[in-house]
Amino acid sequence: MKIYNSMTGKKEEFIPIDGNNVKMYACGVTVYDLCHIGHARQAIVYAMIADYLRYRGYNVKYVRNYTDVDDKIIKRANELGKNAIDFSKEQIEETEKDMAALHITDADEKTKASEYINQIIEFVQGLIDKGFAYKTESGDVYYRVRKFNEYGKLSHRNVDDMLNGVRIELEEGKEDPIDFALWKSAKPGEIYWESPWGKGRPGWHIECSVMALNTLGETIDIHGGGRDLVFPHHENEIAQSEAYTGKHFANCWSHCGLIKINGEKMSKSLGNSLTVRDALKMYNYEVIKYVMLSKHYGSDVDILDEDYTLAEKHLYYFYNTIAKMNEFINQYEGNAEGEKVKDDISSTIKEKFIEVMDDDFNTTAALSNLYGIFKYINNLIKTANKGNRNEVANTISKILEQVKEVYGVLGLLEQNPEEFTNELRKKYIEKINLKTEYIEEKIAKRVEAKKQKDFETADSIRAELDEQGIILNDTLKGTTWDIKELY
Repeated sequence: MKIYNSMTGKKEEFIPIDGNNVKMYACGVTVYDLCHIGHARQAIVYAMIADYLRYRGYNVKYVRNYTDVDDKIIKRANELGKNAIDFSKEQIEETEKDMAALHITDADEKTKASEYINQIIEFVQGLIDKGFAYKTESGDVYYRVRKFNEYGKLSHRNVDDMLNGVRIELEEGKEDPIDFALWKSAKPGEIYWESPWGKGRPGWHIECSVMALNTLGETIDIHGGGRDLVFPHHENEIAQSEAYTGKHFANCWSHCGLIKINGEKMSKSLGNSLTVRDALKMYNYEVIKYVMLSKHYGSDVDILDEDYTLAEKHLYYFYNTIAKMNEFINQYEGNAEGEKVKDDISSTIKEKFIEVMDDDFNTTAALSNLYGIFKYINNLIKTANKGNRNEVANTISKILEQVKEVYGVLGLLEQNPEEFTNELRKKYIEKINLKTEYIEEKIAKRVEAKKQKDFETADSIRAELDEQGIILNDTLKGTTWDIKELY
């Protein structure tokens, strides 16, 4: 298995520190507002990585944090007249609802900065004792960036270059403009905790170093987060952690790409910051997952409205095929262990899935493979004959079993196929302003016209429905209908 390491800029063979055990930390949400689709992508990606590592036999401990003490949180809480921690608790509950609605596998531990204040104070004092940090007269504590000789090794930046074009904090008492806050003295009206340096609260960067240390140990296997965190957040984490422990902090740095919406960077001021909640009102959770997993996790992506529509079409095709598979298996008593027809698919699904996923979790290629699988199945059903239907049913049964196993690792194809397709058809019927009853009435009239050999009327009904976006299919069991836009 190879994983792209942002530190080295290349894919590297994944070898855990401790045999089969994997320690993974991913930076989570700063809970000052509802989660947006960028948060969803990151949560989907790192849950997928943890789930796949488990599928490959590793014992994974996955920790994801909540930042529940932060300038934005304090500002929003004050605007609402609430205690900052109480406000954060409310927001975390809302985030949990969103993640559950997306059916994202939970992290093994979800840590909160406010629950590690004593450990943060101890960590900061340790950095002061080692000469990597200093207290100011106002009660702030800063990290001496230049004392850490390897600062910039993740972002590949020179310390002096960082001063150019970067907004630098100019707080009084700083020894160097590039130094960053480990502990912030409390301003009037702000939440605070008592510390050796006075009343205050943690800086943003220190919390992840402390929580990773206390939940996973001094050196971890994988540290993940959005690409926007490379500098300064992850760079500062490295500086803090390695100065404190004297040990290498993380063996692999994994970064999830950023999202644009219809060509524009997500921004509340632009009004295009799509929340997870709003996205779920418009799309089934698997559609959202499919869109996210259809792009390689490491790439920055521009998500267009058409991407969701395309994902709906793909999943509609897959679920329709699964419904056909179930029907064929039941009708011809398919058994995954029974005699099968000769094929090149059923014995290679897991192998091909592992091959692409072992290559830096290439979900894009894994989803692409699905098309070939379902195309083959539809052809197999279509060409089955009286003499081989049981063998075909056995083959389909084995393929379905494997498809559900491996794509279940990605959190896909886990719903009832009839319920999924009916839900989507209902959505698209409303979109073209038709009702099921109307379509069924038209089909009934067409059936009656055909009985009366009034083929002109029958053809005109088909043409009328076709113009309205409805496809009719005449089968041995009767006439079925579908929606043109879903193909």
